[in-house]
Amino acid sequence: MADAASGAVGASPRARSGSALTKTLRKALGLRRTQIGIGITLVILLLALVGPFLAPYEPSAFIAKPFAKPGPDYLLGTDVRGRDLLSRLLHGGLAVVWMSVAAATIGMLLGGTVGLLAAYSRNWFGEFLMRLMDVFLALPTIIMVLMFVSLLGAQQWLIVLLVGVSQMPQVARVTQGVAADIVRRDFVLFAEALNVPRYKILHREVLPNVMTPLLVEYGIRIVWAIAGIAALSVMGYGIQPPDADWGLIINENRGRLATRPLGVLAPALLIALFALGVNLMAEGLSSTVSGVARKRSGQK
Repeated sequence: MADAASGAVGASPRARSGSALTKTLRKALGLRRTQIGIGITLVILLLALVGPFLAPYEPSAFIAKPFAKPGPDYLLGTDVRGRDLLSRLLHGGLAVVWMSVAAATIGMLLGGTVGLLAAYSRNWFGEFLMRLMDVFLALPTIIMVLMFVSLLGAQQWLIVLLVGVSQMPQVARVTQGVAADIVRRDFVLFAEALNVPRYKILHREVLPNVMTPLLVEYGIRIVWAIAGIAALSVMGYGIQPPDADWGLIINENRGRLATRPLGVLAPALLIALFALGVNLMAEGLSSTVSGVARKRSGQK
């Protein structure tokens, strides 16, 4: 009986939050920066997914002497080991894409859960969770990741997990800040008065009302994950040879940057474009949420 009453009472706030989210997304999609970001991101995703099927050679095949100049047989030349640079670029995007998205997703799930619990607890437990997040924030992220990778090896699942955990404190703080106001709303207090289980209140009443700012944060976390995973590969602690990865390609060819810059500039440009596309989408959604889009819409 309590559940049914809660559903009836909670339907209105959930419906309003869903409608608000839909309107926000529509406004964000109308912004030029969002459209440009979507276009850039789709191009990179398409390159990452279809690229391996278009590569003229196997990414680990030795086809010519190292650092050969571009020619009809290898359009971008060869790398430090005589492998076709274009083929390695076409094969190297998938790892960056899935690892960064997976790491950001892990960070959002962990941080979002901690933030919601901290906001809803309203007691010492919530304070304890946020102080724990402060401890995580105080730890040098790159040193922590490098320590575990050095001990356990540069495995892709481990890198994704570590980068995801490193994103958790920031997400928890954003979630707690947004949810702190929601948990004091009348519809939440009424659901509590009906003895609705807390996990249902969090899932049905609180979470739908914080989804819009969390989507903005998700885009930001993906950008940071791209930078972190690429940086690990550039330093030699990410994906290992002979696998192809854009960050690894930079690391392998940086010694000849002055004479054969394509081996460094091409993968760096692709990483930058991926981060830029996601960032533009996040900025478009963020400006819509903050109300800036309404002011600028009259200037079009």
